[in-house]
Amino acid sequence: MAENADGQEKSEEASGKRTSDARKKGQVPRSRELNTFMMMVVSAAALWYLGEGIVHKLLAMMKADLTIERARIFDTKAMTALFMSDIVAALWMLAPFMATLAVVAIGSSVSLGGFNFSLEALQPKFSKLNPLSGIKRLFGMQGLMELVKALLKVSLLGAVAVWLLWRNADHLMLLTQQGLEAALANTGRQLLLFFLAISATLVIIAALDAPFQWWNNRQQLRMTKQEVKEENKQSEGNPEIKARVRAAQRELAMRRMMAAVPKADVVITNPTHYAVALRYDQERMGAPIVVAKGADLIAAKIRSVAQENSVPLLTSPALARAIFYNTELDQPIPQGLYVAVAKILAYIFQLRAKPGTVFSSPIEFEDVPIPDDLRRDN
Repeated sequence: MAENADGQEKSEEASGKRTSDARKKGQVPRSRELNTFMMMVVSAAALWYLGEGIVHKLLAMMKADLTIERARIFDTKAMTALFMSDIVAALWMLAPFMATLAVVAIGSSVSLGGFNFSLEALQPKFSKLNPLSGIKRLFGMQGLMELVKALLKVSLLGAVAVWLLWRNADHLMLLTQQGLEAALANTGRQLLLFFLAISATLVIIAALDAPFQWWNNRQQLRMTKQEVKEENKQSEGNPEIKARVRAAQRELAMRRMMAAVPKADVVITNPTHYAVALRYDQERMGAPIVVAKGADLIAAKIRSVAQENSVPLLTSPALARAIFYNTELDQPIPQGLYVAVAKILAYIFQLRAKPGTVFSSPIEFEDVPIPDDLRRDN
């Protein structure tokens, strides 16, 4: 199991944030052997397919260049113009081959790890100049893998090259008996065949290197339990700080709610466990609004503030529970409670209309109709 610099075991898979940060730094799995294999095989195949046409065009170009009219010999600008035209013609001639290699180079590079561009990866890292770090990398897992690949590559390529030479020895000897043009053509075909066969053997190296690079990248990104905890703190916030923030938010909400109680038209109580404060403006509101609600200590605080500000306290246990459980702050009451609350508000407004009315003690009120789906009996 991998360990970090402090010797702690990296037992956890890399998180999304760690993987994203690594990609920003340019740390993605890449296989040079896969790139080399794809480039060599595709270039060999492209030369096999396009090579004859390229050779014929080059021969035609050479014949045209070596056939010069007498009048052009004395033109000092003729050779420059001929040279420039040959360069343009050669570029157009090689464009399909070079474009194919460019596509393969990009495709094979991003096939493992995807496309990734990182400016941070382009910055020089002086830590890599440390000889101790270099020795550690040399004798580490990466260095061991590079040694195994190098030995395997030399062995495979050498064995395939010897086998090809032995298998085609008779054909190679017959080249000496052929004419110059035929010998050159056959030699080109043999070289391309050898190049394609030798390149194809690199698939074994690539098949070993690509999974190793992917696995090695995952191992390097693995995290210790402590690193996971630290990352969670950074991404989600320190639990202690979050608790203090929530406490401050609750305190602020409590102050705002208590500030709304003096403006309420009535506070309906349980009478001890629940309290809800309602406000209704007939001209601007479609239904009464819950401006404060609470249970136990908060309910006691609402009752206290209401008495200090002469807000009527009305005892209706079933209605208090129904409003408490079925409404949210600053939201209208459910439609099913319209009739019950309307009776209470009408009663309160009648009392207020009488001169000298003082709401000094809770008012007992008869039961009001509450739908079964809104009733809370506990």
